[in-house]
Amino acid sequence: MAVVKMALVALIMCFMVASAPSAVDGAVTCQMVVSSLTPCASYLTRGGPVPPSCCSGINSLYKAAATTTDRQTACRCMEQAAGMLPGISLDAASSLPGKCGVNIPYKISPTTDSSKVQ
Repeated sequence: MAVVKMALVALIMCFMVASAPSAVDGAVTCQMVVSSLTPCASYLTRGGPVPPSCCSGINSLYKAAATTTDRQTACRCMEQAAGMLPGISLDAASSLPGKCGVNIPYKISPTTDSSKVQ
């Protein structure tokens, strides 16, 4: 169940990595995405305060997803888990980037087409 929660949280975070600055291709893996976003699961499903470790993971993933390839990889990892965890609050997911100090130019949505992420 915990793996399922982590995977869906990762899906919602796809847009958070979509606007990161450029770096080396291939830096992001599905394991990294899930690991970075695991601390956010409780906030996204139950609300309350955002755990500091959640924001740390978001910021790390944002910085790591530096190329289009990385961002699409992260998005595909998240896309694979879509629908596996009911109960994610899209309002909470939408507010998470701002609460963690990350500014993204995309709306957070589980219907993101990973192939179009730049």
